Order: sequence, then C-alpha cells, then structure tokens
Amino acid sequence: QVQVVESGGGLVQPGESLRLSCVAFGNIFSINTMAWYRQAPGKQRELVASIISGGSTNYADSVKGRFTISRDNNNNTVYLQMNSLKPDDTAVYYCNADVETKYYESAVYWGQGTQVTVSS
Repeated sequence: QVQVVESGGGLVQPGESLRLSCVAFGNIFSINTMAWYRQAPGKQRELVASIISGGSTNYADSVKGRFTISRDNNNNTVYLQMNSLKPDDTAVYYCNADVETKYYESAVYWGQGTQVTVSS
C-alpha cells in the first residue's frame, strides 16, 4: 500500500509565506509526477503546480511567480513554497503522487489535505 501525507498548512496574513510538504511512503518503486491541487469552498479542485521526476514544472497562471514546487526524489517528498499569499489562495491543499509500486502497478494516490487560510 501507498500513503501520501501533507503538512505545513495554517493561518497567515496576506503577503506572508507558507511552505507545504508532502511525503509518499509504502510499496513504492518509483514516482513520476507529484502535484499540488487545491479546493476552495464551493469551487472545483484545481491544479496548482506539478513536477515530474526529472524536475520539469508546471504552474497555474494564478500562482506563477509566487509559488515554487520542488521535490526530493530520494525521500519521495514534494514541497510547495508559497509566497505573497492572497486571500484567494485560501483552500484545502492536496498532494498527489503518480506511483509505480514494487509490483509494477501504477496508480495516483492522494493525501488527506491541509488547510491554508489567508486572512487579516
């Protein structure tokens, strides 16, 4: 089995920063893409940023220049550095990992989410 666990959410004021972390562990052979999504109340879940194992990244237009995604392949960990946070960034942030297990089965695993609230 594979588990994905996020951490690092919290309450911050506009303009401040937060760093989210996500680790995948279990029966993992390799991880291709790791990504962060978010879901605000009453809205659909949306892609925030993604990163493949080689390091190429992709960002939503709304976070370009403010958020940075990075990963530590040795520890199956992905990070999201969020700077210049805005109230519109308030959401539950979810991590997912596109995993190939040691039994050569591929699947996308999701974490339970971590709340980010940006408010004065």
